[in-house]
Amino acid sequence: MKIKVLLSLSVVLLLAAAGFGVFYSTGSVEAQSSKGDDIQSIQKDDQPFIFNGHAFASKDDFLENARCLTEKLSEFQVAEIEREVDVARTNRRAASGGFEMNATGGVIPVYWHVINRGTGIANGDIPSSQITAQMNVLNNAFASTGWSFNLVATTRTTNATWYTAGPGTSAEAQMKNALRQGSADDLNIYSSNPGGGLLGWATFPSSYASRPKDDGVVILYSSVPGGAAAPYNLGDTGTHEVGHWMGLYHTFQGGCARQSSGGDGVGDTPAEKSPAYGCPVGRDSCRNIAGLDPITNFMDYSDDSCMDRFSAGQDTRMDSLFTTYRFGK
Repeated sequence: MKIKVLLSLSVVLLLAAAGFGVFYSTGSVEAQSSKGDDIQSIQKDDQPFIFNGHAFASKDDFLENARCLTEKLSEFQVAEIEREVDVARTNRRAASGGFEMNATGGVIPVYWHVINRGTGIANGDIPSSQITAQMNVLNNAFASTGWSFNLVATTRTTNATWYTAGPGTSAEAQMKNALRQGSADDLNIYSSNPGGGLLGWATFPSSYASRPKDDGVVILYSSVPGGAAAPYNLGDTGTHEVGHWMGLYHTFQGGCARQSSGGDGVGDTPAEKSPAYGCPVGRDSCRNIAGLDPITNFMDYSDDSCMDRFSAGQDTRMDSLFTTYRFGK
C-alpha cells in the first residue's frame, strides 16, 4: 500500500518551488456532578465495581488495572523520547535548509485482525458492519488533525489462546508475529477479549524500531460501536488507543506536578491529578493550576459519550512523533 502524508506549510512551499505537488507519497512501510471533594467521592469510591464480568475492588482499581494497559513509561524514557524527537527535528531542518519537515496529516492504512473463539459476536467474531462503524468513529475523532484511516484488509482467526491474550504475554507475541502486516506507518488493530475486564492497550511510536512486530493496538471486541461494553461501547477505546499509537500520553500523566515531570508533553491540556471516571463536569483536581480537568479529551478515562476532542497541542505532538518514528520507516 501507499501512504499519503500532508507536509507542513513550509515544506509545501519548498516542494512547490521545486515543482512537486502538495501531497508526498512514500512507499508502503507500512453526567454532571458538583465540584470539589464531592466529585472525588462520587468518582473514586471504594465500593466493588464490576465490568465485563470481572469484579474490581473499586473504580480506582478498574481505572488502574483495566481501563488502559498501555506501557507506563518512566521519566527517563519520556525524556529520552523528547531528546530523540528534538534531534530528529534539528536534522530535518538542517537537511531542508531550515524548513520544518513535519508530516501534518495523511491517510494511514489499517489492517484489522478479528481474533475469536468461534462464530458469532458472543465469541468475538464481530461483523464487518461493526468494524466499519469503528473506522468511522476513528476518522471522525481525528478529522480535525488531518489524519485519517483507511481499512485495507481484515483477517479472522479462531484461536482460543490468542483470544484472551494479555499485554506482554507469549500469546500476544505469537498472535502479532503471525498476523501483523506492513511497517511503521501501517496501523494493525487486534480485536479480542483479553479478560480481566481489560479494555485495551497500544504501543508508542518510539517502540517500533526495537519491537516492530509488537507494534499496534489491541481492543476489547465489545468496545466497538454497538458492542456490549457500556459505557465504553461507542468506539472511543479505539480512538484512545490509536492516540497512544500516534504518540500521545494520558492527560493525567505527571498529575498536578506535571510541569516539573513533563506530564503529557502537551501545553494546552490542563493538569489533572488522576484519571476521570464517568463524565464529572466541572472537575478540578489540580486547584492551584489554571484550567478544569480535560475530561472531554480522548486521552482521559471518561465514558465514551463524554469524549469528543484532541487539543491543538496534541495534534502537533502526533505530527512530530509520527514524523520522527513512523513516516517512511
